[in-house]
Amino acid sequence: MDATTSLTPGDDIARVAPSIFAAQAHASRSERYTYIPTIDVLRGLRREGFEPFMVAQTRVRQEGKREHTKHMLRLRHADQIEGREANEIILLNSHDGTSSYQMLAGMFRFVCQNGMVCGDTVHEVRVPHKGDVVGQVIEGAFTVLDSFEAAQAQRDSMQRVCLSSGEQRAFARAALALKYDEQAAPAPVSDVQLLTPRRLEDGAPDLWTTFNRVQENLTRGGLRGRNRTGRATTTRPVSSIDQSVKLNRALWVLADEMRKLRG
Repeated sequence: MDATTSLTPGDDIARVAPSIFAAQAHASRSERYTYIPTIDVLRGLRREGFEPFMVAQTRVRQEGKREHTKHMLRLRHADQIEGREANEIILLNSHDGTSSYQMLAGMFRFVCQNGMVCGDTVHEVRVPHKGDVVGQVIEGAFTVLDSFEAAQAQRDSMQRVCLSSGEQRAFARAALALKYDEQAAPAPVSDVQLLTPRRLEDGAPDLWTTFNRVQENLTRGGLRGRNRTGRATTTRPVSSIDQSVKLNRALWVLADEMRKLRG
């Protein structure tokens, strides 16, 4: 499992994700590798109005890699917080050569404290560890920021699509297949469980709310079910940075494809 925390004023980022503050690149990197600590990039982004609201770091077995492993920051710009959701820049990086600087578009839903990844609506930006890394990352962040209009249009369109109970279950079954290899073993929970709202305001049948119910239940875990041997089990939250990004992007694409099918 990875270490993750939502940030509040005064939180110590270094405690959760020390690799953000790494003093130098991992010993495996060559001289061609331009080392820019993520904290320098974060300071540059803060000067441009971006603030971090969540931080995560991949857990590693080798203690020597803990200071350089992959980490993730979710940042918001003051101009991108409106109503029930906030647009976010998802910044990924590592100092051991496993990741370039990577920026994705995200959306944070306040009612459930849940962060999504906007599929392939907004193209990701990658910055290799070469040249003016800080400047390129800041430019990339604004590129993603300028592209949120398309993601918001998709969200608004999903809110206007009302799904039948059968369509909701079809969406939930497809979502289960994204996480579980059902050819190897049946999913431990049912589509009905994924559709069960955790709060009263999430009971609406529109596509956006259905997507959010399924996404929250699938990524947060805590659902009681049966494992492949029939024994009682409880689903675990998705805590891996890579798995979280991959699953969340796939769920957004799934929701958007259903939106297109419904016209």
